Amino acid sequence: MLYALRVNLSVALVDMVNSTSSQQVNSSASVCPDHSASPQVPRNTTGKKYDWDADTQGWILCSFFFGYILTQIPGGHIAGRFGGKLLLGFGILGTAIFTLLTPLAADLGAGYLIAVRALEGFGEGVTFPAMHAMWSSWAPPLERSRLLSLSYAGCQLGTVVSLPVSGLICYYLDWIYVFYIFGALGVVWFILWFFLVSDTPQSHRTISDSEKEYILSTLKHELSKDTDVPICAILKSMPLWAIVVAHFSYNWTFYTLLTLLPTYMKEILRFNVQENGFLSALPYFGCWLCMIITGYVADLMREKFNFSTVAVRKIFNTFGMVGPAVFLLAAGYTGCNYTLAVVFLTLSTTIGGFSMSGYNINHLDIAPSFAGLLLGITNTFGTIPGMVGPVIGKALTHDNTVAQWQVVFYIAAAINIFGAIFFAIFASGSVQDWAVGTKKAQRS
Repeated sequence: MLYALRVNLSVALVDMVNSTSSQQVNSSASVCPDHSASPQVPRNTTGKKYDWDADTQGWILCSFFFGYILTQIPGGHIAGRFGGKLLLGFGILGTAIFTLLTPLAADLGAGYLIAVRALEGFGEGVTFPAMHAMWSSWAPPLERSRLLSLSYAGCQLGTVVSLPVSGLICYYLDWIYVFYIFGALGVVWFILWFFLVSDTPQSHRTISDSEKEYILSTLKHELSKDTDVPICAILKSMPLWAIVVAHFSYNWTFYTLLTLLPTYMKEILRFNVQENGFLSALPYFGCWLCMIITGYVADLMREKFNFSTVAVRKIFNTFGMVGPAVFLLAAGYTGCNYTLAVVFLTLSTTIGGFSMSGYNINHLDIAPSFAGLLLGITNTFGTIPGMVGPVIGKALTHDNTVAQWQVVFYIAAAINIFGAIFFAIFASGSVQDWAVGTKKAQRS
């Protein structure tokens, strides 16, 4: 639900905007002609259209992150002190309610839509820190990769479902129903979450004694009883800054594609809105599978083959950041080979799933007691690409030429490779001294 509510605008926006006013003459059209077959079922054309230029669209797409960045660190701190269940639940409920208000906001004007999207981000900003804080109480160390990968793979699954379904809704109904349907589903999700989920094993009503004791026994040497947050030690921790740089770098590529891929599919590869939703979702389906599989492999390497935690994190993170950079660059040089372009974009995002078992779980390795706060810190930096990436991407592609999109891909690939190198040098797999309040960290 988190990502379904977040990404549906990327597809709906393509259908909300007057093509004559949103773009200059498309210079790529003469290079890559429209190849879509005429649909057998006439598409709905009753949805309202707005005269928003490329810059305005860029601000609409990135406005979510202006609210999202504000609640990362407070969300992590609150979840660490009081638990993440209600924080996460009400965060997504708020996002769902504002999603229901999106058509009204769009009708009132671009400024209102930007404000509503920022408020959606404000609600969603607490969710990842809250999830990390909850997992610090639930995930045994040797099961972290598979449990967190399975959980966070839901983000990719939400994208896989939301993009094509949003395309179908726009095609056969009206773009306003994209927001009504997903907003209503978010409210239903909150009701289920409220009644079925517990913050800790101790508070769960149906957990078996053996499972509860197993989880608690595996975590007893990793969790700090000190409620004071060692701010200075945290800010001076190079392993934390390794995660920060990797998180920022990975998110630059991820958010660039997440927000602009539907536009690229339409303006360069010339797919219609129905095809656009399905093809834009394909890379995230690959990433979903990759995250689940690599999570199991990462734990297997640690448990059965005695790989150190830091070795596993660095190996998977390097694959998950260098691989996407290579295929993203290759996608920019496929010309009008639509199939090859889609294959390269799919491989780029799919291989990114490796990084879930790299930097993305590393907060729990170095400081389980403060995992929610650390994710709040790293995700604050990781949100910056979502704020500036779409604006820069739209500014660089005013004419929607292949050469302009190549520049967008070059920037993303360079940032990704830098993040992979920085993490490989400075990352750690050990619980840090400041995280347990002892002289010596627990070795992984």
